Amino acid sequence: MSFEATLSRVLVAAALAVTTPAFTSMAHAEDSQAGAQGQSQAPSDGPQRGVAGKAIDRVKEAAKTATDILSRVPCRTPKGGTKAMGTLPHVASKLAARQPVVIVAFGSSSTQGHGSTSPEFNYPNRLAAQLRRAYPGADITVLNRGKGGEDAPEMMARLQAEVINSKPDLVIWQLGTNAVLRNLDPAETGKMIEDGVGRIQAASSDVVLVDPQYSPATVEKPEGTSKMLALMHKVAALHKVGIFPRFEVMKEWHEGQQMAFSSFVIADGLHMNDWGYACFAQLLGDNIIKSVGAIKMGTNEPAVQQAQQRPL
Repeated sequence: MSFEATLSRVLVAAALAVTTPAFTSMAHAEDSQAGAQGQSQAPSDGPQRGVAGKAIDRVKEAAKTATDILSRVPCRTPKGGTKAMGTLPHVASKLAARQPVVIVAFGSSSTQGHGSTSPEFNYPNRLAAQLRRAYPGADITVLNRGKGGEDAPEMMARLQAEVINSKPDLVIWQLGTNAVLRNLDPAETGKMIEDGVGRIQAASSDVVLVDPQYSPATVEKPEGTSKMLALMHKVAALHKVGIFPRFEVMKEWHEGQQMAFSSFVIADGLHMNDWGYACFAQLLGDNIIKSVGAIKMGTNEPAVQQAQQRPL
């Protein structure tokens, strides 16, 4: 079992223990007994704190350790930077004006969060937290519309009901990996992606595509992965929508920064772990924030995202 998974289970167990009735009763009984014996209440950092207080401290310490996991390496873009995602005029203008924003994260298991140790660690939730920190006055909603195992055929079937009907300002559409793994026809997949992008744009929403991940599972299918990457980047260019180069980013982690796959991919060789989702979300959020900054400055042309060495 990975360190992250073990730590998560410890955190959950400790938190549950503190909140169970039996535990709470035991803590109150201990405090009552101390009062009956005429003992004064110990200060918060004293040696005679109640069982509940000490347990809470242990949970807090474990939580601090969990955040340290995400700082073990710098989170940065590939050397030379990545191409800017575009201006994202709808979401950027609303964020700049501090108006309510709805973002839909649409995709498969990578969006759903498979591999994360807690829902709060999936990329849509991390992205929401980052944007709310950057724009504390804005009402930001990020809806997770990820379903494991799906690709373009299944996603197109629920595009209207689960995405367009939510009237999003931005749709982040992650797909392509399952198409490669299932050997779906690239041409047919490309047509569906084009159709989906067009429908989203017609609904007055910005679009950012997210290409496949770089992982042992996709490396084993180089031809299919290469075709899918080329196809998705072509669609993005034709429709003038953003695309986040997840494959390029993760390849840099492994080849450029010499990180083992196990540092950012779980044991199945496909899905990202907590750190991988955190870095992915941060870099994606940085690009959205850069787009908002360009709108504020009136340039409408975000500069190319440069390599960053800011820890998570």
